[in-house]
Amino acid sequence: QVQLVESGGGLVQAGGSLRLSCAASGSIFSINSMGWYRQAPGKQRELVASITSGGSTNYADSVKGRFTISRDNVKNTVYLQMNSLKPEDTAIYYCKMTLWAAGNSFWSDHWGQGTQVTVSS
Repeated sequence: QVQLVESGGGLVQAGGSLRLSCAASGSIFSINSMGWYRQAPGKQRELVASITSGGSTNYADSVKGRFTISRDNVKNTVYLQMNSLKPEDTAIYYCKMTLWAAGNSFWSDHWGQGTQVTVSS
C-alpha cells in the first residue's frame, strides 16, 4: 500500500515563507511525475507546480518566481518552497505522484491527505 504524507503547512504572514514536503512510502518501483495542487474554499483544485522524473518543472502563472518545486528521488520526496506568500495563496495544498507500485502493471496517481496553508494580511 502506497502512502503520501505531507508536512510543512501552517499560518504565516504575507511576505513570509513556508516549505512543504511530501514523502511517499510503501512498495514503489518507480515514480514518474510529482506535483503540488491547491484548493481554496469555493474553488476548484488547481495545479501549482509539477516536476518530471527528468527534472523539468512547470508552474502556475500565479506562483512563478515565488515558488520552487524540487524532488529527492532517493527519499521519494517532493518539496515546494514558497516565498513571498500572499493571502491569495491560502488553500489546502495536496501533493500528487504518478508512480508504479510494486506488483502493478501500470502507472497510477496517488494523492496526499492535504496540508493547510494560511497567509494572513
